[in-house]
Amino acid sequence: MQPPEFSLIEKQEHIETAARALKSIAHPLRLKILCVLGEQEASVQEIVDVVGTSQSNISQHLAILREKGVLLTRKEANRVFYRVGDGRILQLIVMMREVFCGVSQH
Repeated sequence: MQPPEFSLIEKQEHIETAARALKSIAHPLRLKILCVLGEQEASVQEIVDVVGTSQSNISQHLAILREKGVLLTRKEANRVFYRVGDGRILQLIVMMREVFCGVSQH
C-alpha cells in the first residue's frame, strides 16, 4: 500500500517561508502585538499603550517582525507606523483566536 500524497505545501521554499513566519510570531509579546494591530496600523507609542510594556521592548520585537517581513512600516514626520504586511498572517491570527480563545469573527 502506497502512502497518500499530500500537497498542502508543494515547494520547499514555501515550507521555509511558512516556518520563518511562524517562528517570528511564536512569542507571546509578538503575537500580542499582531493581535493589537489586526487590520489597522499603529505607532510604537500606541502599541506600547495597549500592550503595556516598555517602548524599548516593543521596539525590539517590532524590529524582529519587520526583519522577517511580517510587518511593514510607514514614516510620518518623527513617528513610525506599523501594519501587518501580509493578509495570510491576519488569517492566521483570526484562526488562532477562534481555536485557542473561543473568539469567532462571524
